[in-house]
Amino acid sequence: MRSSIFLLVLFSLTALAQKRPELNDGEMHGDAPYLLEAGWSPLLNGKDLSGWKGQGDWLTTTGILWDRLLGPTRLRAVPGPTPGGTMLNGPTGRTTNLVTEESFGDIELYVEFMVAKGSNSGVYLHGLYEVQVFDSWKSDEPVTSSDCGGIYHRWINEIGVGGSAPSRNASRKPGDWQSFYIAFRGPRFDASGKKTANAKFLRVVHNGFTIQKDVEVDGPTRAAMNLPEAARNPVMLQGDHGPVAYKNIYWRPLRAIIER
Repeated sequence: MRSSIFLLVLFSLTALAQKRPELNDGEMHGDAPYLLEAGWSPLLNGKDLSGWKGQGDWLTTTGILWDRLLGPTRLRAVPGPTPGGTMLNGPTGRTTNLVTEESFGDIELYVEFMVAKGSNSGVYLHGLYEVQVFDSWKSDEPVTSSDCGGIYHRWINEIGVGGSAPSRNASRKPGDWQSFYIAFRGPRFDASGKKTANAKFLRVVHNGFTIQKDVEVDGPTRAAMNLPEAARNPVMLQGDHGPVAYKNIYWRPLRAIIER
């Protein structure tokens, strides 16, 4: 009897140890969330750009070279025998925007990126609402919606409107890999198609620091895709504003955030 109880307890402890944690608190916990929690799916297959549209000069590589002295404003793909799982926006750093073939509703998105000195890109949820990717390293100016991690402003009558500056400058230097962990709720519509609630960034975590929390966006931000707001839309990566590389892009359906 004692041995049976012991085996049952041992089995229960083993099963508990093997179960992935369910954190869902909109924060980082050491490794990237796709390594820690269940339910994440990759948007890069590790070898080519399958699943993405508007590929232009985008290419895949096994590594990215940044040279502080000889080419700080450039990124170069390292040639290799296999294509690799890192994306670079071409040899000049100015090409088309890259868009997923799949559309998403409420989503958690994890993405790693690298910029060259002075470079600029953006991660567009639903192809419409931008989290700014920018070289804000060591900027001594007050942060704005144009800095890395900012929810970029709208552009109405040639004037920037709204937007949300990050709560801090969490940027790393050019040539370093950085990360965003984004929890995003799409806009809501009634049966007639009328919008009843704006899209909202529940969290944006930049390099482990929460920099945006519960930020509503009442319409598409600047340089958004030419498509209407909807319950489901694709993810877009901006490719025409300077050298940028992306890797380890994962998503899962949005889960309720647990306040700790």
